[in-house]
Amino acid sequence: MSTDITSIAHVIQLAVAPVFLLSGIAALLNVLNTRLSRIVDRARQLQNEFPSAAPTRTEVLRVSLRRLAARARLVSWGISLCTLSAIMINSVVIALFTSASLGGNVRIAITILFIGAMLLLTVGLMFFLREIYLSTRYLRIGEPEPEHSPAAEIVTTEDADRAKG
Repeated sequence: MSTDITSIAHVIQLAVAPVFLLSGIAALLNVLNTRLSRIVDRARQLQNEFPSAAPTRTEVLRVSLRRLAARARLVSWGISLCTLSAIMINSVVIALFTSASLGGNVRIAITILFIGAMLLLTVGLMFFLREIYLSTRYLRIGEPEPEHSPAAEIVTTEDADRAKG
């Protein structure tokens, strides 16, 4: 009986690190979901402008909506990959407890699951990083964003740098 309790206590100690990792992924998923909600809200706001927009403004709105759609796809992929990573980490914890309870060697399975989880998390973070890049690419603090500009011309970061230059 004492050996069983010691064995379970050891498995719980091994499971603590993946559980902390799950907490970090949950926080990341919260950030990604918030970003997605803001993108969707902004897209709806721009879509509502279409009926009353001038012809020059509608092209600006279309470009802005395409950018928002690209960002939403990136965030969506990030959410999916990070969620799959969390599922794989849960599988690691389940495998640890199953191995302790039923016996057997699941070392290879745990290794594969954990490496897979880290790869999924890494790619999910890369999608997140790309979305951050896109969200700040056209950002001009102090100047109106292209979709708020009275002119229909869209100024990119590169165009602005060339104009200064």
